[in-house]
Amino acid sequence: MPEIAAHLSLMQWLSPGFPTGAFAYSHGLEQAIAAGDVTDAGSFAHWLEDVLTYGAGWSDAVLLACGFRGEDLGALDDLARALAGSAERLHETVEQGAAFARAQEGLRGVAVSPRALPVSVADAARNLPLAPDQVIALFLHSFAANLVSAAVRLVPLGQISGQRVLAEMHGQITQIAQRAAQAKTTDIATSAFRAEMAAMQHETLDVRLFRT
Repeated sequence: MPEIAAHLSLMQWLSPGFPTGAFAYSHGLEQAIAAGDVTDAGSFAHWLEDVLTYGAGWSDAVLLACGFRGEDLGALDDLARALAGSAERLHETVEQGAAFARAQEGLRGVAVSPRALPVSVADAARNLPLAPDQVIALFLHSFAANLVSAAVRLVPLGQISGQRVLAEMHGQITQIAQRAAQAKTTDIATSAFRAEMAAMQHETLDVRLFRT
């Protein structure tokens, strides 16, 4: 029973209804679509897989794992901010993390320090009786689901096409979560350059629906 309750708590924190404002961020996807890099379900799936495997998906997963295992949250927060490749990416992780902390304060009735999103989630999840890879997998799934929702609106994709892409990511998310659960900060490396460039270029996009 405690494990079921813990799963429900984590699902609540990572759901679209939790007030982090995740719906307002596209992680550079809006720019990638405007530039013609993402045009359909296939190109979106490729873009999403790269971001999860080689971009913020992997680095955030490792930061979450390290925080969940009890490493210093302040140092991890500093690293998370340093890893943000652009002003928009920094705003994305810091503002969502601060909103997550405010919501946790309201739920738990205790002061919670605002930190970058994966570190904030690690702080809240530390006492849950769950394995690290379970927490990381649900975190990555939430990240991917938010980008699927953005793609459905922007590409546009049909709802079923979007859900098919998300389902195709389940195996990749599982593998990343299992690797990240054992990883250290020295294992962090990113190479999703086009996604980072898209986030930079998005700052000057004329018409924008998303903040990043």
